[in-house]
Amino acid sequence: MNSTIDKLIDDFRELPLNDKEYAVDIIRKQLIDAKRESIAKRAKEAMANFKKGMIKRGTTRELYKDLESD
Repeated sequence: MNSTIDKLIDDFRELPLNDKEYAVDIIRKQLIDAKRESIAKRAKEAMANFKKGMIKRGTTRELYKDLESD
């Protein structure tokens, strides 16, 4: 894997400036999409847990106290 990233970086260095800017723009958009998908997945998990009654409720102090007792 590391060699793949090294090759990517080496290839990137050889690109003209316009292509570098275009590549960075694409990578930035893909990263945003990946983060969005991750958040959506976590939200679905949270909603499923909520519907199953697997969440804890309480004040911040109560929740910290519960965490400390684990």
